[in-house]
Amino acid sequence: MEQKRIDIDLTPEECMVPAKLRGAVARHLRVAESELGELRMVRRTLDCRRRNVVYHCVVEVVGEGACENEVKGAPAYTLSHPQKTVVIVGAGPAGLFAALRCLELDMKPIIVERGKSVEDRKYDIARLAREKVVNPDSNWCFGEGGAGTYSDGKLYTRSTKRGDVGAVLRTFVEHGADPDIMLEAHAHIGTDRLSGIIANMRHTLENAGGEYRFNTRVTDLIVRDGRVRGVVTPAGDIEGDAVILATGHSARDIYSMFQRNGWLLEAKPFALGVRVEHPQELINEIQYHGKGYSKYLPPAAYSLTTQVYSSNQAIKQSGNQHGVFSFCMCPGGVIVPAATDGGQQVVNGMSNSRRNSPFANSGIAVTVGLEDVQDSDVFALLRFQQSVEQRMFCAGGDAINAPAQRLVDFLRRKPSSRLNKTGYMGDVVSAPLHELLPDFVVDSLIQGFRDFDRKMRGFITEDATLLAVESRTSSPVRIPRDKETLQHPQLQGLYPCGEGAGYAGGIVSSAIDGIRCVEAIPRK
Repeated sequence: MEQKRIDIDLTPEECMVPAKLRGAVARHLRVAESELGELRMVRRTLDCRRRNVVYHCVVEVVGEGACENEVKGAPAYTLSHPQKTVVIVGAGPAGLFAALRCLELDMKPIIVERGKSVEDRKYDIARLAREKVVNPDSNWCFGEGGAGTYSDGKLYTRSTKRGDVGAVLRTFVEHGADPDIMLEAHAHIGTDRLSGIIANMRHTLENAGGEYRFNTRVTDLIVRDGRVRGVVTPAGDIEGDAVILATGHSARDIYSMFQRNGWLLEAKPFALGVRVEHPQELINEIQYHGKGYSKYLPPAAYSLTTQVYSSNQAIKQSGNQHGVFSFCMCPGGVIVPAATDGGQQVVNGMSNSRRNSPFANSGIAVTVGLEDVQDSDVFALLRFQQSVEQRMFCAGGDAINAPAQRLVDFLRRKPSSRLNKTGYMGDVVSAPLHELLPDFVVDSLIQGFRDFDRKMRGFITEDATLLAVESRTSSPVRIPRDKETLQHPQLQGLYPCGEGAGYAGGIVSSAIDGIRCVEAIPRK
């Protein structure tokens, strides 16, 4: 049979069982199964909107023996005669993929990371959960791999117009990720797998001639004649022909460094809210329409968004609204303490590759802009973010305990006399989140939750719990850059990059941005 690609809707069993898949494709093409060549799944997207859950699939019918795995393993990167050295600040996805692209373009990457390697970082993360002690340089956000390494490794992005998503996913597979991430519309790697993959990437970089400097915090930039020539660290200066600044959304000391030197920064809208946790079985029941759990279906996820009117009268009269949306939804996941320094309380979600926790959790965030804080200063939104995190720390008993409230009590604006069992990796304390969160956030969340319950009947339940505060959805500060050269307007040779600069919003988009920044560096 000649090679062809088809779009086909399949039941979960047909999608996951090769023999069933073969029969379904044969019926779709109206041919005998014996007439088919080999089949290759190209794409699959789970659709829960119908009463009968289906996968929308793209399947390729190919000739015999043509279905070999396209991804063989990590390519042999080499540096022959590098003419440039690129200093990359930050070993998150933006920094890692920038470094790999440097090798491909015969430029030597030096990665400067304030935190530790993934192997050493895990001990600081365990200590944070167990002893409530934050290492400000090694935690859920800082360290090799960035914030995504220990918070799920979700690979969903809308950044297809800005780069090759497939190339990013292929690189992960080359370094040990499950090849199925190439198929899934909302793929994830899992925290338990991703740390090893990040270590494999380091080995690739080092074997090719790239360098790492762990436990090295950048305190300033080396600037001569208006051009950035490297970075200043407590261990000494590190010079290069260009600097890519990929420090992540929580490196507040970098923004302070810019302010100290009088370099341009911009306030950037962000989002703040809570993490909501449900029993995973309940989410399965809602999303799969009461048909129970099937071994051919993954733990159910959801994606929700709505627009609500602000309680701020000045904003309401202008017709502006707040967006309320689910963020970083973790089926079969747990909630983790994500503070990056003392005196803060922050939560985030993660799940392992099997997603086998009995809980589902998701950030539910409200958009926040300068009009909400009635201040135009570049750090106004950052101060707002910090003030809420500090308030939650106090509510937790001046410790890294998660203030929590049952969803039904939050909607009634009453404290919770008891709390549900939770998957939080630490201690929780009952707290009146309806009083602790800013008024416009509370009002927006209440409207949002009620709308979500109309879209997902059963979302509002006695069994749902809110934990605070989900505040690191993105950076509230942007480091500006020229649209064409991708360099900072005042500093030639400096390439602000990824989430920390305000130009990405997740693992894949950050990786793509890192690649773009390297490609913008003049070759000669």
